Amino acid sequence: MNQSTRAVFAAHAWLPDGWRRNVLLEWSDAGALLNVTPDLHDAPAGVARAAGPIVPGMPNLHSHAFQRAMAGLTEYRANPTDSFWSWRDLMYRFAARITPETLGAIARWLYVEMLKAGYTSVCEFHYVHHAATGQHYANSAELAQRVVDAAGETGIGMTMLPVLYQFSGFGAQPPRDDQRRFINTPEQLLALLETLRQARPEHGALRYGVAPHSLRAVSEASLRVLIEGLDAVSPTAPVHIHVAEQTAEVDACVAVEGARPVQWLLDRFNVDARWCLVHATHIDEDETAALAACGAVAGLCLTTEANLGDGFFPAHDYLEASGVFGVGSDSHISVDWRAELRLLEYGQRLVKRQRNVLASQQTARVADRLFDGALAGGARATGRPVGTLVRGARADWIVLDPQHPNLAEQTPDTWLASLVFSEHGETPVLDVYVGGEHVVHQRRHRDEARLFADYRKALVHLLGNA
Repeated sequence: MNQSTRAVFAAHAWLPDGWRRNVLLEWSDAGALLNVTPDLHDAPAGVARAAGPIVPGMPNLHSHAFQRAMAGLTEYRANPTDSFWSWRDLMYRFAARITPETLGAIARWLYVEMLKAGYTSVCEFHYVHHAATGQHYANSAELAQRVVDAAGETGIGMTMLPVLYQFSGFGAQPPRDDQRRFINTPEQLLALLETLRQARPEHGALRYGVAPHSLRAVSEASLRVLIEGLDAVSPTAPVHIHVAEQTAEVDACVAVEGARPVQWLLDRFNVDARWCLVHATHIDEDETAALAACGAVAGLCLTTEANLGDGFFPAHDYLEASGVFGVGSDSHISVDWRAELRLLEYGQRLVKRQRNVLASQQTARVADRLFDGALAGGARATGRPVGTLVRGARADWIVLDPQHPNLAEQTPDTWLASLVFSEHGETPVLDVYVGGEHVVHQRRHRDEARLFADYRKALVHLLGNA
C-alpha cells in the first residue's frame, strides 16, 4: 500500500461468491476499490479493523425527495373510494408549497436517513422544476441543483434524473393547473440537464440520466426526442420511467394507444439494460417474460406500493425468467431496504400462501437471493459501479453490528436472513462508508444534528399553516 491507498480489514465480508473471511479492502483517494483480498492470516500492520461484518451498500433506485416531508399526512380517508389517485391530489397540494430552501433541507435529511439505513446510492426521480405559479426560475436547474448539492453534502452517491412531464393523460391531454410546476418540453428538459452538467459536472459519486415521467405524461414523439437528445451527449445514461403502476393507467393506455403500457414501450423503443421500469406492477405473462428478456430493471418500491394500494408485482415468475430488479423507497413512508425486501417476499407469500417463495434451486436462502438481486439491479439502475465489493467498484459498504440481538451468536450463513426478516430494536447498521468516506459512525451521521434542525425548520414552513 502507498500513501494514496486507504484500507480496512474485516473478519467477514459479503463478496460476489458469498461470505469470505479476513478480507482486506483497499481504495484510492478517489473512492474506488483498488483491491479486495480475502483469506488473509491477519490484518496488515496499521490497518484499521471494521467493527463488524461488511456488506455492500444498497442502491436506492427510486426517490422523490420532497415527499419525505409528507409521510404520514395522507393516512385518512379523503374520498369514499380512496386510492392512488386521491393520494396524488393531496401530494400535488403539498408539492405546491415547496421552495428551493425547503427542498434542500428535506433532501439533506432524507439522505441522512438513507445512509443510516444502509442505502449508499440514490436515483432521484426529480420532477418539481418550477415555481408554484409554473414560472420558470432564472436558473432552470435551480431545484435540481439543490437536490444534487444535498447528496454531495451528506455523502450519498447520486444518479440525478430530471423528469419530462408534459401531459395530464394519454392522448396528450393538457396538463392540470396543479401540475404546472412539473411541465417542460423535451427541448427544455434537455437544456435543464445541460445546465446541470455544466454547473455540477459528473464525477465518481454523481451520474445524470433522464426520466420520462410515465406514458400518460409524454407522447411517443416527445419521448423519442428526449431519448435521441440524451443519446447525443450520453448514450449509456440511465433512463427511468413509471409504468403500469395502476390498473386505471393500464386500461387508459389500452383504450387510447391500443396496447398495454409495458408492451407498448417494448414494441416502440430499444428498452435495454440502461432502462429502469419503475413499479411495472400490472404486467401480464407476456410482458413479464419480455421485460425479463430485455435486461431492463424492474424498479420495485414495495412499501410505497403497499401504502398506495397499487397491487403485487409478479415477482416469482419474473425472477424465474431471470428478470433483473432493484428496490427504492419512492414516497419515503419507509426508508429501509430491508423492509422493501421483506415485503417483496411477504407479498408473494400472501398471494401464493407458501413460504420462501422467492428462493431458487441455486439459492435456497431467500434473503441471500433477494439481497444479491437488489444490489445488482440497483447498481444497473444507477449507471454507476456500485453494489459490489470488487476491484474498480466504488468503495461503498455497510458495517453490521455483530452484537445486535438479531445477529449475535449466529453463524454467517443466517446473517442476511436475520437482517432482512427480523425487525427488533435499533438498526443493525453500525457504520456506513461511501466512496471510502466514513459517513455514518456508530449509527450517527457525521452532520446529523444540524441537518435535522434544518429539516424541522422546513417542516415549520411547510406545515405551519396546514
